[in-house]
Amino acid sequence: MPYKPLLYNLKGITPEEFVFLEKLLESFSEQEAQQFIVFYSGKRHSPSDILLFTLLGLLGVSGVQRFVLGQIGMGLLYFFTGGLCLIGTIVDAVNHKGLALEHNQQVAYDCARMIKRVV
Repeated sequence: MPYKPLLYNLKGITPEEFVFLEKLLESFSEQEAQQFIVFYSGKRHSPSDILLFTLLGLLGVSGVQRFVLGQIGMGLLYFFTGGLCLIGTIVDAVNHKGLALEHNQQVAYDCARMIKRVV
């Protein structure tokens, strides 16, 4: 699989995400896999980025991580309630890897559907 080095170059990729992407790309040709990685790398978020956005909530700007993840409703709720009185912000800080993985899996499925439709 010649696209593996491209996966290793993704910023902050976790082992779970790597295994998920390997399974997803099994049925792709080399060209499709390369196109997928180009699209995917521009839309995914690393867990460390999500953690940084979450920690902004402790400084008074709650909900940024939810906006970045595309969860506009939750972002507004966090923003207007102070991160649900900081409890939601702390929970998100603890679960930042899970939030990033969930978002990245959805992005990967969207990119895969787009690649398969184009080719």
